[in-house]
Amino acid sequence: MNIKTYRLLFVFVVLSLTFASCTAPSQPTPADDAKVTLRFWTHTNNAFNAGYDALIKSYQDEHPNVTIQRESFDYELYLQNLQTAMPAKEEADILQIFGTWTSQYYERLAPMPAEIMTLDEAENQFYSAPIGGFTVNGQLYGLPQEFNTEYGGVLVNKTMFEAAGVVYPPVWKTMDDVIADAVKLEANDSSGMMSVAGFHFTAADPLSFSFLAGIKQRGGDYWNADRTGFTFNTPEAKAQLEFYMDAVQKGVVDPVVFNDTTNFVIDAFFTNKVAIGYIGTWAIAEGLTNFPDFSDEWGYFFLPPIQGEPVFVADSGWGLAVSPNSKHQDVAWDFVKYVTTVTANAESFNIASGTIPALKEVAKSAKIDEEMPWVGEALGTLPYGEYLGNMPDRDLVIYEIIYPHLLNALQGVETVDEALEAINTEANSTF
Repeated sequence: MNIKTYRLLFVFVVLSLTFASCTAPSQPTPADDAKVTLRFWTHTNNAFNAGYDALIKSYQDEHPNVTIQRESFDYELYLQNLQTAMPAKEEADILQIFGTWTSQYYERLAPMPAEIMTLDEAENQFYSAPIGGFTVNGQLYGLPQEFNTEYGGVLVNKTMFEAAGVVYPPVWKTMDDVIADAVKLEANDSSGMMSVAGFHFTAADPLSFSFLAGIKQRGGDYWNADRTGFTFNTPEAKAQLEFYMDAVQKGVVDPVVFNDTTNFVIDAFFTNKVAIGYIGTWAIAEGLTNFPDFSDEWGYFFLPPIQGEPVFVADSGWGLAVSPNSKHQDVAWDFVKYVTTVTANAESFNIASGTIPALKEVAKSAKIDEEMPWVGEALGTLPYGEYLGNMPDRDLVIYEIIYPHLLNALQGVETVDEALEAINTEANSTF
């Protein structure tokens, strides 16, 4: 991939957010003659919320009678707020929802009116993995804004590659090529502790989702035949975990020093502790926002599959839904449609947040290709993405069952067989 100077991303973001205010006006709503105030809840993410704030301003400029008050909460607190406010019918009018949560919360969300968008229209306009999470029993409960591909994308430090004499841009035909480069890039301090990870893949999202992708690419599945339970103690799952174990043995990463809580991928990469950092594209804008003094040259690339076609599974990603308790559902849905389906608005949000668009048209647009060239590199892979599936509790399965046991195996706390059997037992207990 021909990598540009990503410092320009900030200029592109500013321009994009400015252009968002120049988009075509949304359709008039029944509340155009009355004062309306809507509450809008989001999780705390500086890049995401910068994108939202620009679109809120744009919408309010076009609808002077509407005021949208955004409130943000740290991820864990946001989950708690939803879980306590929804039963009490005290949630905000508009809710930022991670699509994979929809199957847990849909009974407390407003069904999308057909005049906003039908399921057929949505499936035609959005990629299947993102829209899949907002669909329950054939009914839409919101619209996605991003294709949450935690699988396959890596931040790459060009400066470190060149200093180590490693070819840049990388030429990776197989995952063995990635490991071979990573071995040359790792470094230890005087005490023998790893100071630079050659390939940091041991955070929760990349490790969990590459594990699931590896199972699929090896010809297996983590769902049972009728999708009423999981099958994690399989030869395909064992082969994938053993691949990670071998990579750790070769020294590409120390999973005790580099994981989800210590030297997280974004922080470590943008403080020169990681040469190849496995993380979703959303980390680009977040990292540049949080570490403005980072000066190394870098790029974003996609890994080859473990074998066969690059089949992978994806969460639905972040999107917007509406509360059934809102007194102004019509205006709330109009805002959701304005943000998620108007091309210029969707583009500006994806550029601000650094996320791969959920809308097919936007993902293929010239503006996205110009400002986020890694999206163009991903276009050939996106059609291979499958929706993760409606799990009883996605966060519990991914973050409290799959990831901890995989990390335990990599840290030597559990054997491969023990980890897989524990994942299988505990994940099935969530049904």
